[in-house]
Amino acid sequence: MPEPLTIIYLSYSFIAFYFLFLFLLIYAKNRKNFFFVPEITKNYSLSIIIPCYNEEENIGGTIEAVLDSDYKGLKKIIVVDDCSKDNSYEVIKKYAKKYKKVMGVRTLKNTGKASGAKNYGAKFVDTELIGFVDADSYPQKEAIRKMIGFFDDEDMASVTSSILVKKGETFIERLQLIEYRIIAFTRKLLGFVGAIYVTPGPLAIYRKKAFDNVGRFDESNLTEDIEITWHFLSKGYKIEMSVPSRAYTVVPNKFKAWYSQRIRWNIGGIQTINKYKKTFARKGILGSFVLPFFVLSWILGFLGIGILVYRGFRIIAVHYLITKYSIEAQAAVLTLRQINLTPNILLFFGTSILLLSLSFTLLAISYIKEKEFKKVRIFNILIYSFVYLLAYPFILIMSIFKYLKKEKLW
Repeated sequence: MPEPLTIIYLSYSFIAFYFLFLFLLIYAKNRKNFFFVPEITKNYSLSIIIPCYNEEENIGGTIEAVLDSDYKGLKKIIVVDDCSKDNSYEVIKKYAKKYKKVMGVRTLKNTGKASGAKNYGAKFVDTELIGFVDADSYPQKEAIRKMIGFFDDEDMASVTSSILVKKGETFIERLQLIEYRIIAFTRKLLGFVGAIYVTPGPLAIYRKKAFDNVGRFDESNLTEDIEITWHFLSKGYKIEMSVPSRAYTVVPNKFKAWYSQRIRWNIGGIQTINKYKKTFARKGILGSFVLPFFVLSWILGFLGIGILVYRGFRIIAVHYLITKYSIEAQAAVLTLRQINLTPNILLFFGTSILLLSLSFTLLAISYIKEKEFKKVRIFNILIYSFVYLLAYPFILIMSIFKYLKKEKLW
């Protein structure tokens, strides 16, 4: 009978191989349609909402980026100040006074969350489509236009975009530059099987009727963009992604800010899983794929880091004991008989997963060749693959702990 560790290791290998081959097969089948954008057949009316809190340094640039959009159906830009403590609202009023298309509003009191400001801004929208852009994000000129054609499908509730890193000055920003490319690449692959699970805040557009039908954003959830996407899927709506639509966003440039952001993302994910757990393994893409994919991805992280810690501890402990007792007994620490050159099946699986994962990372980074994508150094890729990603299981553990303690992170 195999040892428990062997069973765990083989289970980990199976899940890892399954996801890697699934993504590679989806890519191979759909690579020619990766950048597909439907032609615009109808000039849908659109309003863009920009939620803002203490963003006086960024809000002006974001408003200008949205104003620069070449989509002719953009009717209003509603900038919602969530009672900022800096001069954000003063900047917003200047733009509202200068441009007829810009409308500046302020919440009655600080909602303390992006979803609160977004829902408040939605009260002023009467267009067919409603879009959202974070106050520190900058959509490219053609980004919105290249998302509109997907709404000719009446079941289309939302269209998301490629979210990329605006700056790459600090080391942690450069690692996120890699991460965001891989996320964008993977999200499009999920789109080919109808399984996009988030419409990120830097740039997403919703059909207003569908947005209202699901009750708008859930203000009790830390990741309202994940929750509303799952809500759409649970109602049978479709979600798409326009890869050529790019929005550049400011990311954390220090470890502490990055850590806090990832904790919030994970807790929001846990909240969403808990809310929709009854759909697990049931009919519909949410229960049959998205939810299992989410859960299995986390299990994969737990198993991976658990195996790594166990093997590392075991190797150190064994070598310490062998060395200690060999010295005391005045025996050889290592003999030729102890060197095992026989291939180990578990080592083979581990090496294969590592090489496939690295290949997928390189594919994701190199596949999109637009000039806006910054060059990535091999050293950064290696650090991302072998150090950065190892932090995620630990962050997930801390997130679960904080979730159970019901800590507030707003």
